[in-house]
Amino acid sequence: LHKTMYVLFLLFQILGAVILGFGIWILADKTSFIAVLQMSSPSLKTGAYILIGVGALTMLMGFLGCLGAVNEIRCLLGLYFTCLMIILLAQIAAALVIYFQKETLKDELSNIVVDLIENYDPSDEDKRNLQDAWDYVQIQIACCGWTGAKEWENNEILKNKSNTEYPCSCSNRSKDLVEGRGFCNLEDPVNGTATHADWPVHEQGCMDGVEEWLKDNLGIILGVCSGVAVIELLGMILSISLCKNIHSEDYTKVPKS
Repeated sequence: LHKTMYVLFLLFQILGAVILGFGIWILADKTSFIAVLQMSSPSLKTGAYILIGVGALTMLMGFLGCLGAVNEIRCLLGLYFTCLMIILLAQIAAALVIYFQKETLKDELSNIVVDLIENYDPSDEDKRNLQDAWDYVQIQIACCGWTGAKEWENNEILKNKSNTEYPCSCSNRSKDLVEGRGFCNLEDPVNGTATHADWPVHEQGCMDGVEEWLKDNLGIILGVCSGVAVIELLGMILSISLCKNIHSEDYTKVPKS
């Protein structure tokens, strides 16, 4: 039983480090769709800080649990069990919130991207990282806008130029992707105001690509979450068992009158 506990405590150290690293990666990432979200949505930033806190707490609990098992300290094992239960309940609550609020989250995500597109300005250095992250997404997924290229017609700069320019990162021509950011000029002159139909860009919106990525990786995400939950349940069961063993041993040591 003690050896099994040591293995679980080691797993919790690794698990805590992975969760901590994932939270740090969300905050540090500057070139992917995650970057667009964390720079635009306070909720994702909060989630990243929560992950960092949970990761650090998991590593601390692994250390305290190991210390409690080695020295047979019941209060540490009890604390270990309590913290594991809180973390597990928090994970279940978070999963339920995401499941029941998925449409709300989808709308929030759509609003973030649409606002970014409408206010996209290559000369704005304050938003450079956010805009570069979105350009990266459009290039990697080979998409344009959130639901389609038409959304870019609402960009303030492009409207002022009668849409005779288009976002380079949306282009289906390799020479436009060398720069990969900002706006490119239409080569063929257009009489009057141009539309997205005149642009050499991808018609598919990025929403479909992001949803496809989530579907492709959903199995992995669910598998990892299930594995974490199983490890936590085993840790709770074994810590309680060890507590009972220590309690029983304490009684056997009491001298009979």
